[in-house]
Amino acid sequence: MGDVSPERKSGCGILSAVFGGRSIWPRRLHSSSSLPTPNPKNKTHNEEHEFTNSPNLGNDPKHADRIISRPAQNYSKSPPVYHHHHHQQQQQQQQHQTPINARAKKETGPGNNPGPARNISRAGLGISGELETMIVDHQKSNGAGSLVRASSSNVMLFGDLGNLRQSNNNGSSGENENNSYYSTGNNNNNNNIYNLAAKREEKHGVGPEKPVSLCRAVSTRMDPEQLKILGNEDYKNGRFAEALALYDAAISIDPNKASYRSNKSAALTALGQLLEAAFECREAIRIDPFYQRAHNRLATLYVRLGEPEKAVYHFKQAGVEADPDAINKAKKVQFHLNKCTDAKRQQDLNTLVKESGLSISAGADSAPLIFALKAEALLKLNRHQEAIQTIENGPNFDLDECTKFFGPIGSATLILVRAQIDIANGRFDDAVAAAQRATRLDSNNKEANTVLRKTRAVATSRSKGNDLFKAARYSDACVAYGEGLNHDPYNAILLCNRAACMSKLNEYEKAIEDCNAALNVRPAYSKARLRRADCYSKMGNWGACLQDCEVLLRENPEDEEAAKLSKEAKTQLRQSR
Repeated sequence: MGDVSPERKSGCGILSAVFGGRSIWPRRLHSSSSLPTPNPKNKTHNEEHEFTNSPNLGNDPKHADRIISRPAQNYSKSPPVYHHHHHQQQQQQQQHQTPINARAKKETGPGNNPGPARNISRAGLGISGELETMIVDHQKSNGAGSLVRASSSNVMLFGDLGNLRQSNNNGSSGENENNSYYSTGNNNNNNNIYNLAAKREEKHGVGPEKPVSLCRAVSTRMDPEQLKILGNEDYKNGRFAEALALYDAAISIDPNKASYRSNKSAALTALGQLLEAAFECREAIRIDPFYQRAHNRLATLYVRLGEPEKAVYHFKQAGVEADPDAINKAKKVQFHLNKCTDAKRQQDLNTLVKESGLSISAGADSAPLIFALKAEALLKLNRHQEAIQTIENGPNFDLDECTKFFGPIGSATLILVRAQIDIANGRFDDAVAAAQRATRLDSNNKEANTVLRKTRAVATSRSKGNDLFKAARYSDACVAYGEGLNHDPYNAILLCNRAACMSKLNEYEKAIEDCNAALNVRPAYSKARLRRADCYSKMGNWGACLQDCEVLLRENPEDEEAAKLSKEAKTQLRQSR
């Protein structure tokens, strides 16, 4: 550990050289900074075996309040509830049940003297009491069905578990109606596992399996190692959202276990949430700095996110866990990013486009800053269509998450490129909002202020020109669009709008010139092509009109205007022969 973690360095990365002198890397982040750091010398490494059964935790005093005493040696354990809850629920549907409200009335009614209230501590309640409180809290917040008591004295949710005797029509009660029902007012993280799993599964759209997963979480009796094992099973079977819910539940019970964080990172990666996965790996390494599997997992994420230098550092810390293929990818990405740095310094935009694309294909497939670097170079080459496609093909991370991961300067760079893409794509209001956000993140960035002024001017000109066009003031609208083109000469939207004004003024040749300019930067801009075809038809150039219509119909066979114009052009060409 003699090396300094790259998360602590400032302004030393390759992308820092590519994007400018200021550092785009954040300081080291901790999602649980208030948690104590364990002593590495006293640390055991059982968590290295993340996807194997965990050892018995009964001798660990940290878990004394969560461990259930073992049954006698001859005790025969019944199968878990969740494996056959539908079958047992149908068998027991006509048997006994005591509704809680009825039992409470019987125990505390006018004819009964319940005596002084008992103050029972959570330790005295045991796991049954904890489960009762957990499910009562769940019912209060969600308005779920009645609670009934099983013969084992555990309280479970009616309808979710199948080993309960449910009430019949005459309201007969179960065997244990004389057992007292009690709850505590003590709410800790353990009480919220049920709700946590429910929210996580609802977020990720896990439908029919939801009750089974929740029952499994309850049936583990809140042992975090059992939750992890269940999560590992779901992960291996491709149920990543369920696995994530179970890892979250385990972390809520024991937040100082590095393997839970690392496993959660794997589930997040499988769900495409790479930034959150990297945060979890960082937290796992904070808890256990010598956890090699977490180092390897974080290094692999850094390669995909375009941080090869940081990846190399963590591969070194991973030791035997380091993935050789991922190491080779990191070296290739680093090589091509060095080429990008040289190309940007020399203003060689074509090489910059090429090398940034090679960086992405070499392994940085989810690196937003590298995608932005390529898109920016394409914009400067007036290849707007390719620039727009590059950003659309890149990762779509939340900007707040990007700011946490890349820092405010790196995030501002990314947002500025997106603002320019929005201008080129005709989303002027979005462009202004993005440029404003970039200036707030990096107020000293001169380029950000320049882009903000440009987006405001272009957006104002477009809005003014549209109003004048609607008022049939076509000459004035041409002037307004021209003012916007003074700030952005190759903006396809403004060029096409000005062409519409020229067409209304019967200046078809000028309209065609603007359409040609728009199609040069955006060849797939169908609106400009259709407008040019219309101008060709009004000039009697039916051959050129038909060519444009055929292109439009190949891209969109349902285009009625292009089909109508194509039919007319074919008719005119036949008559001219």
